[in-house]
Amino acid sequence: GRNMSAVLSKVEGAIGTVTLNRPEAMNTFNEELAAGLNQSLRAMETDDNVRVVIVEGAGKNFSTGIDLKEYLSKERHEIREFLAKMNVHNHTLASMTKPVIAKVHGYALANGTGLSLACDYIVASDDAVFGTTAVNVGLICLEPGYQLARWIGEKRALQYVLTGDLIPAARGKELGFVWATAPRENLGAAVHELADRLASKSRLAVKTGKRGFEAMS
Repeated sequence: GRNMSAVLSKVEGAIGTVTLNRPEAMNTFNEELAAGLNQSLRAMETDDNVRVVIVEGAGKNFSTGIDLKEYLSKERHEIREFLAKMNVHNHTLASMTKPVIAKVHGYALANGTGLSLACDYIVASDDAVFGTTAVNVGLICLEPGYQLARWIGEKRALQYVLTGDLIPAARGKELGFVWATAPRENLGAAVHELADRLASKSRLAVKTGKRGFEAMS
C-alpha cells in the first residue's frame, strides 16, 4: 500500500522534494495536508544540504483546493481559524531563503493555484490548468487571488477571482506566472534542469535575492 502520510518529503543531493500525497482526493487541503506541507517546507529551509525545493502533487493532479467536506463540517466560529491553517504554508514560502519550484500537472485550482503561485517558479505540463475557482461553489479565492495579483496585477487577478475562469498553462505563460511548460512525460526533466541550475548558484547570492525581494513586497 502507499505511504499514508498526506505529505511526503525526500532529499536527493541538493534538491528537496515535497509531495502532496492525497491523490484519491485530488490532493485537496485538509488539516493534515496543510500542516504536513508547512512542516516539510520548514524542514527543507533548515536542512543545510538542501539548496532548492520542488513542490509536486501525487496522482493525476497538483491540487484542486480545500477539501470541501472538511470545510463544510466546520462550525461557523471555526471557519476563520480553519482557513488560516489552509494558507499558513504561503507565509512559510514567503520567508524561505531557498528557491522553490512548483511542478504542476493536471489541475491546480483555488488553494492549489495559491500554493503554486506562492512558489518562486511554476514549471507546468502542457495539460496543466490553474484557476481561482472558489466562486463557483459560493466561496471566494482571497489568498489565491492575492498570490495571483503578485504576478499579474490586482485588477486582472480580481477579474479571475470573480469569474472563476480556468487558466490553461499556455495562457499562464502568456500572463507571466508560468516560467516554462513541457509535455507531461518531460515535466520531471524540465523541473530538475531548472533545479540543478538554481542549485549551482551562490547560496549567499540566492538568499540575499530572496530576502531583498521579500523586504520590498
